[in-house]
Amino acid sequence: MSASALPYETIRDALRAQPLFEDKTWRLSPSAWPLTPDQLAQLNDIGDACLEFHQALETLYLRSVAGKNLLRNKPLVAPWVADYLDRGKPASVIAHTRDPKNRGAFPNVLRPDLLLTDDGFALTELDSVPGGIGLTAFLNRLYASDRAPGANDAMLRVFHDSLAALRPDQRNPLIALVVSDEAATYRPEMRWLAEQLQRLGKRVFCLDPDDVFPLGNTLCFDIEGDPEKIDIIYRFFELFDLENIRSAPYIIESWQAGEVAITPPMRHFQEEKLGLALFHHHLLADYWSEALSSRAHKLLKQLIPASWIIDPAPLPPGAVLDGPRVANRALSDWRQLAAASQKERDLIIKISGYHETAWGARSVVLGSDCSREEWQDGIDIAIADAPRNLHILQEYKKPKRVRHTLYDRDHQPQETDGRLRLCPYYFIVNGKPQLGGALATFCPPDKKIIHGMQDAALLPCVCV
Repeated sequence: MSASALPYETIRDALRAQPLFEDKTWRLSPSAWPLTPDQLAQLNDIGDACLEFHQALETLYLRSVAGKNLLRNKPLVAPWVADYLDRGKPASVIAHTRDPKNRGAFPNVLRPDLLLTDDGFALTELDSVPGGIGLTAFLNRLYASDRAPGANDAMLRVFHDSLAALRPDQRNPLIALVVSDEAATYRPEMRWLAEQLQRLGKRVFCLDPDDVFPLGNTLCFDIEGDPEKIDIIYRFFELFDLENIRSAPYIIESWQAGEVAITPPMRHFQEEKLGLALFHHHLLADYWSEALSSRAHKLLKQLIPASWIIDPAPLPPGAVLDGPRVANRALSDWRQLAAASQKERDLIIKISGYHETAWGARSVVLGSDCSREEWQDGIDIAIADAPRNLHILQEYKKPKRVRHTLYDRDHQPQETDGRLRLCPYYFIVNGKPQLGGALATFCPPDKKIIHGMQDAALLPCVCV
């Protein structure tokens, strides 16, 4: 073991003293995940591209809603974009999303899921309500490397800066990290974040939604019997969960009155996976080319796997779907996917968003890793749900095998094969993304879908 490696007991004792997730465990490693200088440079470029993507997606949605032309020099009107993104959403959420006061409001934290493949990174999701911020900051501190993105507690500070920037009129705004019961797994790390920021002199508190109450147009919570006004809410809950949050009407009313800022904005199109499929939609190719810088457009085309929206709307005779091919033939009905061979089923079906199964890989069906019956069921569910919750179909990018040292059952370091997902965290401060840290998930090589699991290792990243 190298001199810079962390002993097993040090990591174990630190995590016992400060649990970061509720009822979650993972494998431990003596060392952080190494990033090459080229990978670090690419991560910085990816942050810029992700923010540009969100900006272009907002313009696409709002122009679609208004029936406006998408392009400068030739006609392209796409009302179907808004139909897709609004589908299954309550009228109140749609109205809030379209409120002019929300124009230009973007998530303060962006986290893409990047798989390390033989061809480089593949961006399979772009999360705007990501977990793991506290965990990554904690691991950065535990592994204590000056070469880590977000080292020396920079991740904590830039997270706060991204929030405080929403109320530049306040020198030290009061920030509430509001975590719903649906997201309770992440409450311990949010409490840790609040505690660490309080030690830096920041007024940050982790609250349950029921802790929040109205006082006139303001939003408050109780501190030792006295109501304290909240300036900024960082909402750690998905929009589908709004109906379960009793204080939600007060939060929205206070926002309408200009008394509280909310991030991530409660704009449903920013939480839909089908945004990635819209990026690949053949009818929108000219729009993305015009709306994005050439650098961001080229990078996103390299990163985002081919993706399609499973829309079972009937086609006229002779028409075919923009989708994958089965037996070298174009599809005219999504049900024809059921006949795909296992090799042709290197495809993933997953729900787009606004649903309790839209996070944590709970709705994911990988065609090449399931039975024909399970594949058929996944297709049938996507078609049946389409009027309410659209699913997307995405080309599966297999992570390559890599090696890293983990502690085995006897707590001895052992070089181990596995596959990697990298989650960089970008914090938007003054309109620019800053890489605040990156979390590596290192899974056993037999796992096709990479996510946090008991036999995975969760690691901070360092530059080598």
